[in-house]
Amino acid sequence: MKIEKLVHMANQIGDFFGHEQEDEAVTSIAAHLKKFWERRMLAQIFTHLEAGGAGLHDRVRKAVARLQQTAQATTTAASHTAKAAQSDQHPR
Repeated sequence: MKIEKLVHMANQIGDFFGHEQEDEAVTSIAAHLKKFWERRMLAQIFTHLEAGGAGLHDRVRKAVARLQQTAQATTTAASHTAKAAQSDQHPR
């Protein structure tokens, strides 16, 4: 999907939660993206954020950053768990 379309969609989600206080809105936006966006869409928006996040509204930018940090932490934890399980199966 074109990044401009994803940015537009993410900003629309941000606008929907615009009545909420900032921290609550950021949490709601991140939760919505996590629940409804496919992994490849999230990967694209993460890459876009890393490249500067042009066009993303401030709250959306914060939500994407928060979601990316959570995703990275989850991936790191899963990797460590997999390595530990593998070393348990193959003692040295």
